[in-house]
Amino acid sequence: MDFELSFGAGLDEGTAADNKEEKEGKNTKRRKTLCLELSPAFEYRRAFSEVKMLEAMRYVKLQAGVSYNFITAGDVDSLSYLKVVLNQHSLDYLILSTWRMNAEDILQVRKWVEENRIRKLDMYIGEIFPSNYKIEWAMIKDMYREMPGLGRVAVFYNHSKIYAGYNKEDNFYFGIQTSANINQNPRTEQGCITVDRKLFEFYKEYFDGINSFEK
Repeated sequence: MDFELSFGAGLDEGTAADNKEEKEGKNTKRRKTLCLELSPAFEYRRAFSEVKMLEAMRYVKLQAGVSYNFITAGDVDSLSYLKVVLNQHSLDYLILSTWRMNAEDILQVRKWVEENRIRKLDMYIGEIFPSNYKIEWAMIKDMYREMPGLGRVAVFYNHSKIYAGYNKEDNFYFGIQTSANINQNPRTEQGCITVDRKLFEFYKEYFDGINSFEK
């Protein structure tokens, strides 16, 4: 989608006001230049359940340089966005970040690992997880203990809901940003799948620097 920017009287009036303040010696912090970079194209989708969301993306090929934006209401958690990606690509590597997740979701992620659809997984969860979700925390620790070389799990002051990963053979790199945790809820949530290597590298660099509370 192309973008066209038009500037009318509003900008002229603002510029005139800036000039007046400068002449009167006032200190102004208004921007004097416009900084704008719009590299990806954008697509927009609505879904009111996970089924509808997956159906909406069933015939949409995820393309490099495109951001797919969603507004959802119903049983659409962040794992729904990852399912869209996994329906088209297995992953050599995945970053998974969430504040919390349910036992059923952990089992689903483990199943994908066992099926070789996710080959390496770094998981980042919130600081409340080990104490408030003891069964789920035990399940995560068991998965990493039983699958040496899978990756790492880190606990820290985390409230971000992010996925980022790649399939090298397909030259496919992506990032997912969503307001939803990995647990079902009836709330309206927003999310975005962006197919872009720089976005993946942006998150990879950050999460690589995280020191876990749990050793």
